[in-house]
Amino acid sequence: MKKALFLVSVSMFLTIADVLAAVTIRYYNKDSKVHTMKVYMNGQTKEVKFSGSTTSSVTIQGSGTKCVIETPCGKIEVNDGDKVEIKDGCIKIN
Repeated sequence: MKKALFLVSVSMFLTIADVLAAVTIRYYNKDSKVHTMKVYMNGQTKEVKFSGSTTSSVTIQGSGTKCVIETPCGKIEVNDGDKVEIKDGCIKIN
């Protein structure tokens, strides 16, 4: 009985940890247009939109604290809490 309760508790903890994991990026888009880019996170592909001519934050839901964003200038890895700058569709980590 105690073993079963322990296994259920561990399972619930891991599920909650996955739900709470996400990557939040603070960005400044110098371009006047909206950029939609593909994001790869733990084997999943998502899309993220960066509004034009603005400073904002975007949160990418997933089960990790880093992701790879595909830009016209190549792929770049970003971590949770990174601050980035977008210019001509390219991302630069500050």
